[in-house]
Amino acid sequence: MTDAVHEVPGRASTHPRLTGTVRHVLLIAISFVMIYPILWMLSGSLRPADELFGGDAGLMPSQVTLQAYSDGWFGLQVTFGRFFANSLIIAVLATVGNVLAASLVAFAFARLKFSGQKFWFALMLGTLMLPYHVTLIPQYVMFRSLGWVNTWWPLILPKYFAVDAFFIFLMVQFFRGIPRELDDAARMDGCSPWRIYRKIILPLSMPVLATAAIFSFIWTWEDFFGPLIYISEMSQYTVQLGLRSFIDSSGTSSWNELFAMSLLSLVPIFLIFLFFQRLLIEGIATTGMKR
Repeated sequence: MTDAVHEVPGRASTHPRLTGTVRHVLLIAISFVMIYPILWMLSGSLRPADELFGGDAGLMPSQVTLQAYSDGWFGLQVTFGRFFANSLIIAVLATVGNVLAASLVAFAFARLKFSGQKFWFALMLGTLMLPYHVTLIPQYVMFRSLGWVNTWWPLILPKYFAVDAFFIFLMVQFFRGIPRELDDAARMDGCSPWRIYRKIILPLSMPVLATAAIFSFIWTWEDFFGPLIYISEMSQYTVQLGLRSFIDSSGTSSWNELFAMSLLSLVPIFLIFLFFQRLLIEGIATTGMKR
């Protein structure tokens, strides 16, 4: 009887361990399935060109070579480093514009009172439901009349006019969580709304500002359709257009070079998540100031 009593706790403790082991095995298997395309792309970039679509489609190449990286970097009319520099300039300038403009508009909606505030806020939210293709032709006609086609201005300048309603809505929700008593105390000290925005709201809103900056950088870096519409000169291509250049319409495509440069194009995105994941998670999860 005593032995039976002592066996129950052992069985009970074994069950959670077994469940945890099965759970981890399933997560590892699912993770491998998700990253398998990236692993295969890495393997393809290290294979010789004649072996890429051969009978052996496994992950381990029979011969490892870095020729695809060299050919991909220097194989076009301009080096692929030029594409990286172009994308970096556009992404950084667009991110700065997005954060500044969206935070200003969000501050007005969240902390100030003006005529028609609810109407304009609802209209701003309504733009979230507008597909990009609806405004594409009017924007193209406008930018063409300004002489900005085949330049970076259509990709950068609109960001300084708060065109991304998603970031405005995200910041509005965060700003509303900051106690208004801080604004009242600042006004009693003679602070203007502009100074309240700079000295109180922005320092307390670093998580949401970082979240908007990260998403804005990633979306701009990965944008293909915008540069495809407005840029036609290869020296001004972004990374995404540079990758498209490896695919020939005649059917002759440099797949090894495409895989190699595609992997390199993921490096900035990976570094962004690696170094700023804490601010990203905090900005998404937090809806007000920590107390």
